[in-house]
Amino acid sequence: MSDLKLFSGRANRPLAENIAKEGGFELGHVEIRNFSDGEIWVKYADNIRGDDVFIIQPTQPPAENLVELLILIDAAKRASARRVTAVIPYFGYARQDRKDQPRVSITAKLVANLLTTAGADRVITMDLHAPQIQGFFDIPLDHLYSSAVFIDYFRSLNIPDLAVASPDVGGLKMARSFAKRLDADLILIDKRRPKANEAEVLNIIGNIQGKNILIVDDLIDTAGTFVNTVAALQENGAKKIWGACTHPILSGNAIERINNSAVTSIAVTDTIPLRQTSPKIELRSVARLFAEAIQRTHHNESISSLFDVDKDRI
Repeated sequence: MSDLKLFSGRANRPLAENIAKEGGFELGHVEIRNFSDGEIWVKYADNIRGDDVFIIQPTQPPAENLVELLILIDAAKRASARRVTAVIPYFGYARQDRKDQPRVSITAKLVANLLTTAGADRVITMDLHAPQIQGFFDIPLDHLYSSAVFIDYFRSLNIPDLAVASPDVGGLKMARSFAKRLDADLILIDKRRPKANEAEVLNIIGNIQGKNILIVDDLIDTAGTFVNTVAALQENGAKKIWGACTHPILSGNAIERINNSAVTSIAVTDTIPLRQTSPKIELRSVARLFAEAIQRTHHNESISSLFDVDKDRI
């Protein structure tokens, strides 16, 4: 079998280092520089001819992170790597996954095409904004679930009278998985979105009176939806409220909104670097999950068996 070679772009170097440490890998050397006009230049310092190459690079804004990943993949293919796997802890541009308005782009499909054209043979990612995005790819994709990390954490808190809430219909399957594993009730928030990054809570479906609530979502951007959900739950009789979010984008004044809200704490992962810290943010690492997935992919072993906790979501 060819050698496993692990490399990282610049989007989340600390996570790549932790993945290498957890898996007992050596992080390979790749030179990445910018010309004076910002153009990205990449060169692999190691010989990767015939090797099984894994490139770790989330694609959160700015767009240079995505472009850098594409160039890393292209350079690896041109260096005669046997197989190139793009390890994308956070798959950006996934929120535009359909034509919900006239004359708009479906960027999730566009990015899938770009990755394939660049030369990726396989993709490993976590908690896509919509699971059906897997169907946009014409190459194998392994979809990991952060619930494998979060479930143990929230079990350790021993929260009584717990109910799990989804802030929208799209996150219902994720919330159902949490509720099943935590032996909790399930609640759905019915909302409408007048425009991007704005949401208005209309109805709460389920009994929340006297319940402690865990709100689960794949990402928090401006925190507007999350904070509105917290306020609506509290107004309708919820006791303490926690949050679980895989991808902490936390743009704009998101941290300020969270700090001023009634939420007890929000557990997030390190798929992307935290822009700001807060006493209400609890960081949980997914490095071990990705390290195990990389190791199993290299040895052509099953990855789905790692995530029995979520087999009801497949």
